[in-house]
Amino acid sequence: MGCFLVRTRLAWLPVRVRRGIARGAWWSLFPWTSYWRGIYEPAVQVELLKLGDIRGWCCWDLGAHYGLYSIGLARRVGPTGEVAAFEPNPLSFHRLEYHRRLNRLGWLKLFPNAVSDRSEAAELYTYGELENTTTHLPYEDEPAQAACRPIAVECVRLDELVAAGRVRLPDLVKLDVEGHGHRAIAGMSETLARKRPVFILAFHGDPEASAIRQILTRFGYRSRPIGDNLPDATVGDFLFTPPA
Repeated sequence: MGCFLVRTRLAWLPVRVRRGIARGAWWSLFPWTSYWRGIYEPAVQVELLKLGDIRGWCCWDLGAHYGLYSIGLARRVGPTGEVAAFEPNPLSFHRLEYHRRLNRLGWLKLFPNAVSDRSEAAELYTYGELENTTTHLPYEDEPAQAACRPIAVECVRLDELVAAGRVRLPDLVKLDVEGHGHRAIAGMSETLARKRPVFILAFHGDPEASAIRQILTRFGYRSRPIGDNLPDATVGDFLFTPPA
C-alpha cells in the first residue's frame, strides 16, 4: 500500500500533526507518517519543547528533510522570529516547500543546499529511494559504490550567509547532516565568535563526533546525551549548551 500511495496525489493529502514539536501543523499523508503521528525522534522533540517560549528566536535546521522541525520551530518563533532550513535532497526539498506553503510560514527561509566549511559544488550520495533520510555528502575517504546515484548539489558556508544578511544569527541550531556536521560547524566559526546558540546534534560516528566536541568545547560548551545515549557516544543525539 505504501509504495502505491507515494506515487499518487493521495500522498499529498493534508493531515494535522497529532503531537510533538509541530502539533497542529498541516502535513502530507505519506510517506514518513511517523512525522504527522508525532512519534518520530520523541526524545529530541521533548528536548525542543523544553526550550519553552522561543518567540522571536532565529533557528537553523541543518538537514531539514521534509521539515518536521522547521515547521514546528517556525510556528513557535512566530513572525518576529526566523527559521532557516537547509535540505540538498531535491525530492525532500520539494516536500519541505509544500509544507511551508500549507502552513503559510513566510518567516521560514528555505535553502536547497548542503552546509559545509566551504561554498562549492559537491555530490550528494544516494542509495535506493530518494525518500529516505540517509542521502549524504561523502564520508571521509568514502568511494561511490556501484549502487550509488550521486546528485550534483551546492554547498554553502553559513558564515557567508550571515555576512550577506541572508540569515540572522542563530539562537538554536538543530543539526543532522549524516556525518558531515563537523564541516558544517567549521563553516560557522565566525558566527560562533559573535553568538553562542543552543545546539541539538545528531552524531553518526567518528570523525564527526570528536571534531564537533573539540570545536564546541573550545567555545565553552557543555554537552549531555538526549535519550538513552552514553555521554561519550559517537552515535546518537546530544544537547550542547553554551556558557551562561
